[in-house]
Amino acid sequence: MSKLDNIVLTKLYYSIGEVATIFDVNTSLIRFWEKEFTVIQPKKNKKGNRLFTVKDIEHFNKIYQLVKEQGYTLDGAKKALKSGEKGHLEGNQNEVLIDKLEKIKSQLLALKK
Repeated sequence: MSKLDNIVLTKLYYSIGEVATIFDVNTSLIRFWEKEFTVIQPKKNKKGNRLFTVKDIEHFNKIYQLVKEQGYTLDGAKKALKSGEKGHLEGNQNEVLIDKLEKIKSQLLALKK
């Protein structure tokens, strides 16, 4: 179950404390994951306070599910995130390749006869 299921994100930016409260973790973990995962890129105000967008929070949710709920290591979570992002592109490329291979196969079978 996702931490964001029962939460409506209405604000444009959220502070690190608000994000930590949403996921029930320490702010130090939020800062650590920010450094570890390049998909999280909060804006910073003049004071240097982090301001997280809804997109950042959604990335945190994916990372939280992988690491805390499914037991992935940080490296495993990074790989899972990368394969998830590429998955849509790779799926389309695989379909194109399969179509091409099937056409080649049918041409070769026609030459064999």
